[in-house]
Amino acid sequence: MQCTLFIPHLLPSGAIADQAAGDLPLTALRRLLARARHQRLAPVTAEAWLCRAFEVEKQQDWPVAPLTLTLDGIEPEARYWLRADPVHLRLRRDQVLLADCSVLGLSKQDADDIVAFLNQHFAQDGLCFIAPHAGRWYLGLERAPQLATRALSEVTGEDIHVNLPTGEDALHWHKIANEIQILLHSHPLNDAREARGEMTVNSVWLWGGGTRPSVPGRHFSAVWSDEALPCALAAHANLPATPLPADAGQWLHATGSADSHHLIVFGQLAAAAQYGDMARWREHITALDRDWIAPLLAALQRRRISRLTLALPGHQSSERFELTPADLLKFWRSGSALPAYRPSREP
Repeated sequence: MQCTLFIPHLLPSGAIADQAAGDLPLTALRRLLARARHQRLAPVTAEAWLCRAFEVEKQQDWPVAPLTLTLDGIEPEARYWLRADPVHLRLRRDQVLLADCSVLGLSKQDADDIVAFLNQHFAQDGLCFIAPHAGRWYLGLERAPQLATRALSEVTGEDIHVNLPTGEDALHWHKIANEIQILLHSHPLNDAREARGEMTVNSVWLWGGGTRPSVPGRHFSAVWSDEALPCALAAHANLPATPLPADAGQWLHATGSADSHHLIVFGQLAAAAQYGDMARWREHITALDRDWIAPLLAALQRRRISRLTLALPGHQSSERFELTPADLLKFWRSGSALPAYRPSREP
C-alpha cells in the first residue's frame, strides 16, 4: 500500500520560519525529511497540484469552479463557471488585504440573501450568481471570458492589487468587481455585521473558471480529505472520498487492499499560515507530527506501507519527499530543525 500526504504550508519560509517552528522537536517529521529522497520542483499552487495529480487539463484557469459545483449538487452542463466566493477586503496603508470565508462565519441564509441581492442588480447584464454552499459561490456564463484568475488560496492574507485577473476581458471584470463592492457596502446584512463588530462581506473573488473537465484520476485508489477540491476530483474520477480521520491509527484500520494508493490531504496548516497565526500553526504541526507522521513511519517500518510520499506545494518551489522501508535504515541522516532544513545528498 502506498500513501501520499499532501500538505500545503508545511515548511515555513521567510522571516516567520524561526518564530514558527525553530524550537519545535517534530521528531518524526525531521526523520522523514532527513531520510527521504527529495526533489525540488517548480512552484505550484495547491489547486494546480491536485488537478495535475488527477490528470485534469488546465483551461484559462485550473477549472475548480465546475469541479466543486458538482460536489455542491449542481451539474455544470455546458456553461462556463467561475467561483465567486464571498470575501472581506481591508485597506492597510497602500495595500488591500483579502480575508476569505473561513473567517467570516456566514450562514447559508446570509449567502442566499446576498446572492439574491446581487442577482436583482445584475439581471439586466445576464449575470446569475448561485450559492449552493455558504462559502462557495458561483457565477455561470454562457460564453468563456478572456480571463485568467488567481486562486483564492494564493490571495488569502495578501494584497489583491498584484493578484487581480488578467486577460483581454480583465478591465470589464474589474469594473464588475468594483460595482459589487459598492453594492455590498450598504447591504443591511453588512450594516448588522459591522454593528456587531464582525467582518463585512464587502466583495467576491472570481477564480477557478472553466467548463466541466475530464478527470481520469488514475493515480490514486482513494482520497481522504475535508477539503472541497480533492473530494470533488475524487467524485469525478469515481473514487471513494472519506473525511480525514482523527489520526493515522484510525486511517490504517480503515484501509484495505495491499496494492492501493491513498491520497491524504491536510489543509489545517494553510489557514493558520495565511493569517499569520503562528500559535495555531504550531499546534497543528505538532499534532500532525504526533498523530500522523510518527505512526505512518512505524507502519512503513513494519512494511504495512510500501511507500510514503510527502507532497508540498509552494509559491517559490514545490517539494517532494519519498520514503521506502529501506530508506528508514539511513540512520546517519538525522536531519535538523524544520526551518533550517536543507535536503541531504544521497551518500
